Amino acid sequence: MLGIIGGSGLYELEGLRVKEEKVIKTPFGEPSSPVVIGEIGGREVAFLSRHGRDHSYPPHLVPYRANLWALREVGVKRVLAVSAVGGINKLFGAGDFVIVDSFLDFTKQRKSTYYEGRFSVQVEGQNEVARLLREKKVVHIDVSDPYCPEMRKLLIEIMEKQRLRYHPAGVYACTEGPRFESTAEIRMLERLGADVVGMTGYPEVVLARELTMCYASICVVANPAAGISTQRLTSDEVLELMGRKEREVKAVISSFVYMLPPERGCECEKVLEGAEV
Repeated sequence: MLGIIGGSGLYELEGLRVKEEKVIKTPFGEPSSPVVIGEIGGREVAFLSRHGRDHSYPPHLVPYRANLWALREVGVKRVLAVSAVGGINKLFGAGDFVIVDSFLDFTKQRKSTYYEGRFSVQVEGQNEVARLLREKKVVHIDVSDPYCPEMRKLLIEIMEKQRLRYHPAGVYACTEGPRFESTAEIRMLERLGADVVGMTGYPEVVLARELTMCYASICVVANPAAGISTQRLTSDEVLELMGRKEREVKAVISSFVYMLPPERGCECEKVLEGAEV
């Protein structure tokens, strides 16, 4: 099953024929919203709102571990996330889509792994994830290519077919938030190779990978980042842009659901092989 995580400005999914809504309690707490199970064009999907339906979870307090675990509990094996970002690369304009392929992590206080060795949470189950947690294993996963190449390739194909303005690769810098970044911070991120900046892409991507799920992200450039923009940054600006892009975002998601192969053809599910100490 495909799981869809909606970010700022995307709190529900049009065209989703709702079959069931599940309130799930996980060993890592409650997710930020119920998981809505439904169908798009006969294909089953699960939808979760990252910030909650009323946008009550700020970026640094989103229950990332609970969210990904809840999606896994309902049978999700691939996750498509949507995020609003600030543009650092001067070639990335407001409204552009970016299919990011790597990240830089500048968060400070987030739980970014399930595998905490002797401090790991005890869970039930006979799968590999449950075994590693139950046996209190230390696990180091490979994130050379953190975003699923199969999913990214399909997103690029859809962007081309729909003739959207997009960038086929980009480095996502994740900051702690909830404040926007300073001009000096953006200059630093630019020198380190970041193309866009956001507050929610990490640890979401690595948590999905730790659970052997494929993960890809549709990033929408909402505004130029601090120092690149000559205007004061506001949340209103982000939400207004995402509102204007909503139709295109939902069209991309619908096409993605229709075109996604039923079986995975990537290596994401093998990430735990050789990862335990």
